[in-house]
Amino acid sequence: MTIIDQQYFQDLASASPETLCAGKSCSFNESDGTYNVKIWNDTFSIDPAKSQLELIDSPLSTSTHEYFAIFIMYYLLRVKRNSPQGKWISENDLPGGPTFFRGPHLIPTHHISDLFQNDINAFKHRCETLGGKPVEMGDAAFSFSITPDIPIAILYWLGDEDFPAEAKILYDGSIEETLPLDIIYALAVEICNRVSMIKTVPEI
Repeated sequence: MTIIDQQYFQDLASASPETLCAGKSCSFNESDGTYNVKIWNDTFSIDPAKSQLELIDSPLSTSTHEYFAIFIMYYLLRVKRNSPQGKWISENDLPGGPTFFRGPHLIPTHHISDLFQNDINAFKHRCETLGGKPVEMGDAAFSFSITPDIPIAILYWLGDEDFPAEAKILYDGSIEETLPLDIIYALAVEICNRVSMIKTVPEI
């Protein structure tokens, strides 16, 4: 993916596989110098020599947003083993968040609410299909493990005659120490893309 800064691939080529893969769902293939990393149930292959990142296994035939590749590379290279705090925060709770997450960096949660409207059963079914676990927030909410140490939650509120349906993403408080704002944005775009990609209808 050309959107990835070449420096990422250069850093990956010179890094220690044992250090990078420690505590992560990651493996290094000595035969060809590639990495396999599992993120949100999908497996990606990264070839530093060819500057390539590709999706090689997706149980749900996922179509990922190009920004997700930036998150994957940053996670593999820069994130050390992290312990979630068990406290949910929004992007506006992060230092600099209210200023950063607006305008071109406004998180597109409207894609979720625009798609599902007040069809909360379809929203629930979609989240369950993606491996979400119900949590007690909003009118419906599900938590997801993007990686073992990066949990997020997606909240949904039904609309009425005064307010439209609304969706929101929450993050574990540890994300403040794990990811910079631009990488959080790249992750958030993928979350919105993946949840709103297909409106699934519950089986009756």
